[in-house]
Amino acid sequence: MKFKALVVILLVVLCGCRQPPDFVDTDGKDYRYADIQGSWQVINYWATWCAPCIREIPELIRLHENNDNVIVFGVNFDAPEGDEVASQIKTMGITFPVYQEDPYAHLGFDVPAVLPTTVLIDPEGKLAGVLVGPQTEASLLSAMGIKET
Repeated sequence: MKFKALVVILLVVLCGCRQPPDFVDTDGKDYRYADIQGSWQVINYWATWCAPCIREIPELIRLHENNDNVIVFGVNFDAPEGDEVASQIKTMGITFPVYQEDPYAHLGFDVPAVLPTTVLIDPEGKLAGVLVGPQTEASLLSAMGIKET
């Protein structure tokens, strides 16, 4: 009986020790930078009124889906609130996660002044580049030094 009580107490304590997330996406999924370290992070700033952004989204989706060591995240430049966020993501056809809040301050780069802008974070978590203008899967893989498969 004492053993069962000890196990229950230990489980309660361990559940309470869960680290808080570093950020949340628009679907409510929690992320910790430590958990995604080891992969390239591609952070793309977009807006529904940006024609080059609209053309670029399918390339980013391919990059996200075709490369196990790359995680694509989006940032809605206009930062709408409520149901408008989900509506704009659907309008753009985005299937990769979109930050709920702009990560620029935490990751150490400036808010882009031009769209589209894509920020590359290397597998060690360091800023590796800021690319202005529309990108392709091939151009992003090249910028990361990854050979196409």
